[in-house]
Amino acid sequence: MTRARTVAALYDIHGVLPALEAVLAEPDVRWADLVLVGGDAVMGPFPAETLEALVGLGERALFVRGNTDRVLGELPADDPWAERNAWVCAELGDEATAAVTAWPESLAVEIDGLGQTLFCHGSPRSDTEILTRATPPERLAPILAEVREPVVVCGHTHVQFDRRFEGTRLVNAGSLGMPYEGETGARWALLGPDVELRRTSYDVEAAANRVRASGLPGADEFAEEYVLSSHSAQEATETFEGMAAER
Repeated sequence: MTRARTVAALYDIHGVLPALEAVLAEPDVRWADLVLVGGDAVMGPFPAETLEALVGLGERALFVRGNTDRVLGELPADDPWAERNAWVCAELGDEATAAVTAWPESLAVEIDGLGQTLFCHGSPRSDTEILTRATPPERLAPILAEVREPVVVCGHTHVQFDRRFEGTRLVNAGSLGMPYEGETGARWALLGPDVELRRTSYDVEAAANRVRASGLPGADEFAEEYVLSSHSAQEATETFEGMAAER
């Protein structure tokens, strides 16, 4: 098993390169033993540049596949993100697209002070399963029933949290590119010897202008919805828990 003193967990970048650039410049990220990319990395305005920056970290970078990574090139035409999906695949090219879709569903790392830590995207069972700070015990218990690691780090819902349930510490690292936190800024987590939920500010107005010029289908809408504004954590949590209840 891979071992590390510190791990910077970067989730849900969604191709927002300015957010990634700001986080990679953080001293604690530059000095971390590992940078764990937790999925949904490239589906957004700068897919190729985002992947290049991450791969450029060399052996320090480990990757977990998210749901939007998994479906690259496979969305049906009636999906609202189908046009963006096709554009992202074209920007990446066949080789890079294949590499992203082949990332593992989960990874375990032995982290100083935390022990064995499982990194996944949605949940240990599925890259689309919803976990939030409000997930009730009756739904959480079967999700974590087969997990042996004392710490689980996830993403997918774009809201940071750090909670405990029956001996498991469950952490959501938040989202770099699409944070639902009530204010702008890239969210990530630093692990080892404890868990720190971090926020990195950056020039969102300049970032929005870069997004608008990116060529991404619906780039203006993307910039307004995900870069310049931020839904509140409470609103997002309630929405996601409603979706989970319907499933």
